[in-house]
Amino acid sequence: MNNPYSHALNAKIAPVFWAVLIGSTLALGGCATTGNDGQPSTQAKDDPYEYYNRKMFAFNDGVDDYVAAPISDAYKWITPQFVQTGVYNFFSNLKGINVVINDVLQAKFAQGIQDTGRFAVNTTMGLGGVVDVASHVGLEQNDEDFEQTLAVWGVPQGSYLVIPFIGPSTLRGIPGAAFDTATNPTSYVGWPVQLVYMLNTRANAEGALKFIDEAALDPYVFTRESFLQWRTNLATDGKSESTLDLDDEADEPVAAKPTTKSPAPSITPIALPTPSSK
Repeated sequence: MNNPYSHALNAKIAPVFWAVLIGSTLALGGCATTGNDGQPSTQAKDDPYEYYNRKMFAFNDGVDDYVAAPISDAYKWITPQFVQTGVYNFFSNLKGINVVINDVLQAKFAQGIQDTGRFAVNTTMGLGGVVDVASHVGLEQNDEDFEQTLAVWGVPQGSYLVIPFIGPSTLRGIPGAAFDTATNPTSYVGWPVQLVYMLNTRANAEGALKFIDEAALDPYVFTRESFLQWRTNLATDGKSESTLDLDDEADEPVAAKPTTKSPAPSITPIALPTPSSK
């Protein structure tokens, strides 16, 4: 499925993202329409390049199905769960450097002190971050990146884009990802370590990708709306009450739209495993 790497969420953010995913499923089930090509489509002001994006989404999906997924499945089969958890913890700890930098850039100084303490505790007492000791002493993991920093600085989100081999992003997310890559120590280690990081990330995203495939009427629209709402939620620290706006007529009175909509399908949330700290 599309872009497992950008959707590897930490334990604190995952519940919010799953709430967005499930809400999107219910809404999209009743709002998606069918285009001339027989494929569900919607109009979205944030997605002016939908034709191109759908092509890239299908391309990435194929790459994942025939390349990434089989390799990831083999990795999961030969790697014990406690090793996968340790690898996840190790790279999450390295990402803590990015988090602290963006804490400071967003003037979140108190949170920056907490995140610095978390990084120090896990690096020393947690065997280089392999064991998430900090969570057990009350230092929860925060998720900050440079795209959120740009949002705090007032940079507009820009259009939604699907990047080949990468996945969902926005115009604001491109420089954000470039900055985060430059400040992440993982970028400067050998390719075998980076390969392990990608494999472990893809393995942890397996449940989310299956959920999208099975629950979404149109996986492209589902992924787009969920991604944009998730990024908005991160940028506003959960204070945004964004709603799905799948057409440009959302502000019109209900009486002006006497059409009858089919009821949205009933979706039962499923519990998906997330890497647990050991």
